[in-house]
Amino acid sequence: MSNLLEIRNISKSFGNKTVLKDVTFNVPSGSIVGFIGDNGAGKSTTFKTVLGLISKDRGTVKIFGKENLNKHAKSKEEIGVVFDAMNLPAHLTIKQLNKVFGKLFGSWDQDNFYRLVNSFSLPIDKKVNKFSRGMSMKLSVAVALSHNAKLLILDEATGGLDPSSREELLDELKSFVSKSNGGILLSSHIMSDVEKIASHLVIIKDGEILLNEEKNKVLESYAIVDIDEEQLTLLNKDIVVAKRDCGSYFSVLVSDKQKLLNGITAKTISIEEMSVFLTRSEK
Repeated sequence: MSNLLEIRNISKSFGNKTVLKDVTFNVPSGSIVGFIGDNGAGKSTTFKTVLGLISKDRGTVKIFGKENLNKHAKSKEEIGVVFDAMNLPAHLTIKQLNKVFGKLFGSWDQDNFYRLVNSFSLPIDKKVNKFSRGMSMKLSVAVALSHNAKLLILDEATGGLDPSSREELLDELKSFVSKSNGGILLSSHIMSDVEKIASHLVIIKDGEILLNEEKNKVLESYAIVDIDEEQLTLLNKDIVVAKRDCGSYFSVLVSDKQKLLNGITAKTISIEEMSVFLTRSEK
């Protein structure tokens, strides 16, 4: 499986504050990578660095195998981007936006755009600045899905949507990947969305990647065990991902519950529980 996006050891500081520390992960073709982390963890800075909106201090970013995205106009057209704050011209209507994007993108798909607009129940003659946040996010996703992009970079794209609208949008994202063999990098605070559609998980804390794994492996092999200090010393160190000192016992996240000692009971874990555990634990 080829990688649409390869991020290698990117680091970024603003003054004395380091916001990214050797961040490394891929977005393979045919994958949806759930990018998880608290506010301020480094998700948006990673996105902006990938897109060349801010400079990185070191490391490499390759999109479709190429560095320096700004030098490759054709490649830029093959990327669909949705940020938490909408970046569409606020004074235009959907009908007017369609004409603008028809001239802007050589591969603009008007039929698909209007299909999505109708599916998302968006008014075509209403100015964008009159849209609710949820409507604005749906419009941004409709645009991103309508110029034959290969890679989607979505920052909180399901924010502000009711459960029914989120379900509909997630179905469109899954359909995009299955039909085009494209890839999606998706950040979201809604763990049920990530768990529903992601094929890979990347968890970031304080600018550092804590987990980079296929979702199925996490759900099948990862677990939490509550053990005493003696059991902790006997535990295979290779499977310890993170631990928390709970006073009278230790709570430990392990990457392979099959390698646990007899007598230790493993608790299955959801993506949300694992995310919270990792971001509040010792490495």
